Amino acid sequence: MPTLLSVRHYHQDIVCHEHDHAQLVFGLSGHLQFEVDGFGSRISRQTLAVVPAGSRHACDSRNGSECLVFDVPAGDWLERHLGNHADASRRLLEAPQKVELSVTQSGLVNWLAASPINDPLVARQGSILLLASLSAETDARPTLGLPLGALNAYIERHAAHPIQVADLASFAGLSVARFHNRFLDETGLTPMAYVRDKRLRLGRQLLHNSRLSVGDIAARVGYTSQSAFTAALSRHFGETPKALRERQPCDK
Repeated sequence: MPTLLSVRHYHQDIVCHEHDHAQLVFGLSGHLQFEVDGFGSRISRQTLAVVPAGSRHACDSRNGSECLVFDVPAGDWLERHLGNHADASRRLLEAPQKVELSVTQSGLVNWLAASPINDPLVARQGSILLLASLSAETDARPTLGLPLGALNAYIERHAAHPIQVADLASFAGLSVARFHNRFLDETGLTPMAYVRDKRLRLGRQLLHNSRLSVGDIAARVGYTSQSAFTAALSRHFGETPKALRERQPCDK
């Protein structure tokens, strides 16, 4: 693990790598072109790039730039040093983003860059102050729910094709881990259990409202065989496709 804080100079040579710890890159001078997992941004003075742990990222600076880099330790470092700001810090570090710093935050960044950050105490206390300041703003932002209506429409449009958690996470603009946890919190189901439920409910609706064969309906909701669809439907609703087709629709 590298030191907590370091001042780094970037040039036109492209740097491309990944690491198992999160990283915060604060602009000091010049302009740094940054891309994290396909998310592009331009980092300059009073801005910050968030690099989540394990994210592939690349950067270069045509005319040269200087940045303060905070390599956030993995493990329980946040809990041990950030106290009640730890949860907000984790949320900040979960997805690639560009953050605009306040004048006060930018002043702290510049002060640290000019300080003896090779001193472990200065580096540790400075890092804690930086994260606490950023986390306080993260806590103050309203937490928005997942766009479940749009996700439902996406699942229905793609029901006949394979759907991965990564597809849904990308659609929602979140990392896979963050999406999975948010989804479980908000719906009580894992994303794939939710997709399975939506497929089977769509299949039941087609049984009620169309004359399509059971095999055709199975294909439309992503099952490769009629027998697999029949077994899944029977487990989920306790009735065979034939019995469901003969019944009146019972849910919205």
